[in-house]
Amino acid sequence: MASQIRLKLLPSARCLFDEPIRVKVAGLKSRQVVTMRARSTDDKGVVFSSAATYRADESGEVDLNRDPSLRGSYVGIEPMGLLWSMTADTLHKRLQKTNALNPYVVKFSVHEEEGEGRMLAEATNERLLMGDGVSRVPIKEGNIRGVLFTPPGRGPFPAVLDLYTFGGGLSEKRASMLASRGFLVLTVALYGHDDLPKNVKEIHLDYLEEAVEFLKKQAKVSGKGVGVISLSKSGDLALSVASYLAGVEATVWINGCSANVALPLYYKKRQIHSALMYDVKKIIPTESGAIITKYAVNNPLAEENKGSLIPIECAKGHFLFVAAEDDLNWDSKAYLDEMVARLKHHGKENFDSVSYPGAGHYLEPPYGPYCPSSFHGVVGKPVRWGGKPKSHAAAEVHLWKKIQDFFRIHLSWDAAHTKAKL
Repeated sequence: MASQIRLKLLPSARCLFDEPIRVKVAGLKSRQVVTMRARSTDDKGVVFSSAATYRADESGEVDLNRDPSLRGSYVGIEPMGLLWSMTADTLHKRLQKTNALNPYVVKFSVHEEEGEGRMLAEATNERLLMGDGVSRVPIKEGNIRGVLFTPPGRGPFPAVLDLYTFGGGLSEKRASMLASRGFLVLTVALYGHDDLPKNVKEIHLDYLEEAVEFLKKQAKVSGKGVGVISLSKSGDLALSVASYLAGVEATVWINGCSANVALPLYYKKRQIHSALMYDVKKIIPTESGAIITKYAVNNPLAEENKGSLIPIECAKGHFLFVAAEDDLNWDSKAYLDEMVARLKHHGKENFDSVSYPGAGHYLEPPYGPYCPSSFHGVVGKPVRWGGKPKSHAAAEVHLWKKIQDFFRIHLSWDAAHTKAKL
């Protein structure tokens, strides 16, 4: 009977967002074929869902760590496949988790394969963006608008400035998860949040310098300088922070550009970089309505664009360059290769790099739904991000550990200090 069928989430139905879980079903008939489903709703009300068909073993059990999906949102043995293969019920939507206080709730269920697909059992997975004891403090000090996340314990902790991506408003997910792993993190908005302007025509490095100095002054920060983590357009801002500002020891650049893109950059009331622009004639439309912008960005190495190129050879800290090889937003791998060659030319060895075949633009903390396309704040239209779901998901798992290891090495992090507990 259905009441005897049990859907288990192990080791616990409550975990951090970046932690894997084991999904098991018991009490089925021997060799019974069932459909496993996952469903969630993000902070904007968009519904994400996935489904995969499994065959129980002789004892009536399904174990996603052991058994292959026969068909559905993915095939083969994919223990976390129901999470990363979820797709939105509306075109061009990306999972929005804007406030770290709200957990990411996923409903898992098992259904009969035949007929109406009657539900046999269900379980709820509460995936927390903040570990127990992590503090979240909104910051409105001087020009800074953001949120500060501090791990539990006395510290000192390595400090990280999270620029996330260049979009209106504020994203807390990555910052809160890094704090849950022992980093003191400030995530800042560049525009469109609180009393910041809705749109900007230029960027001022002074704002980011103020954020770096704010981080350094925090009582629980270790004294070795700060780290910076970025994604997309904020990648070039992170390069500028590392190249021009003091006390930046470690910079993670994810799928950015090697030049200052879209908006001129100012520092101390003068322009230090012109803006590398797009050629709209090179934008490729697709049937879905999302465009491909990969080939539209002008060449930063062309003589007329040299004023946008960021002098990373002047940086004193270390870099981790990360590129997705199937990035359709722009050619991140080409920018990575150019920066590596430039640093080597200057006799520099202060960098590590990694690139991921089959991964797309939005490399985020693992186990969220893969996003094929969504609205692009700078372009003003939906954009294809590239990548294949399975390869992209694997890249996110690998990268998330690499980022933490990189910061721990270069920000002199003591692993004995804290490990956030639920």
